Amino acid sequence: MTDPTERAQGIRLLILDVDGVLTDGGLYVGPRGEEWKRFHVHDGAGIKAIQQLGIQVALVSARSSQAVALRAAELRVQHVMQAEQDKGRALQQLRTQTGLAASAIAAVGDDLADLPMLAAAGLAIAVANAHPRVKAAAHWVTAACGGQGAVREVCDLLSAAAAGPAQ
Repeated sequence: MTDPTERAQGIRLLILDVDGVLTDGGLYVGPRGEEWKRFHVHDGAGIKAIQQLGIQVALVSARSSQAVALRAAELRVQHVMQAEQDKGRALQQLRTQTGLAASAIAAVGDDLADLPMLAAAGLAIAVANAHPRVKAAAHWVTAACGGQGAVREVCDLLSAAAAGPAQ
């Protein structure tokens, strides 16, 4: 792995997978088919902090869920792509929309479907409980598992990198 702090400098867009990264990966389904997702409040605070630094956030999910739409709206996430099976293509669409180079994009994933997105990002990050192949493809692996504060770790890394070297 290369130094994640160095790669984190200049990141202007953070792309997050949802299930297994922003959530714990569990799917909670009620008797009438309603779906719930558990989000970690510290992750939300981290997202708000990097947004204040001018870093955009995108959510890219292979599934479609009203819970994701509601959480994204609550956090004022600018880019939400649901039912997106090709996450590499999603990253390229986000590059086109934002005009950013790959080196200015960080992506966080946990499973094999995230590999194309991670391969195209300037900073590829896996959560602690990610599939072994995803960890192997990452520049950095969080200490926390998905849905347990991993996104906050990423946001703290980006915040520290944006602040520059300590004096």
